[in-house]
Formats: sequence, C-alpha cells, structure tokens
Amino acid sequence: MTLIRAARTAQHLAVRAITLHGLAHPVTLALLAAASTAAARAWDRGHPVHAIHPRLHRHRSTT
Repeated sequence: MTLIRAARTAQHLAVRAITLHGLAHPVTLALLAAASTAAARAWDRGHPVHAIHPRLHRHRSTT
C-alpha cells in the first residue's frame, strides 16, 4: 500500500470512528494517532499535503 493510500485510509477510518463512537472513545483516539502517523510518514517522504488531502472540486454558482 502506498503511503498516500495508507494516510487516506487511516483518515477515513478515524472519521468513521468519530461518527460512530465520538471523539473521546479509545478506538477513535487510536485511529486518529494512526492517521497522524501515516500522514507524517508521507510528509517525511516528500509527499505534499495536497496529495493526502486533495482539493474538493465544488461548483460555484454564478448567481
């Protein structure tokens, strides 16, 4: 698994845990730690932040 994919997966799992268990739950805290570690590894290897957190393309209304 690539570093970027690992970081995105860890972040996704942490968000799901927050939704299901809340922020203070031990599982959530462990997944947040894993997500931050994965992101730090990707950063240390030279991957830019936008590779981990791609920009969302939103359509702006012209009205």
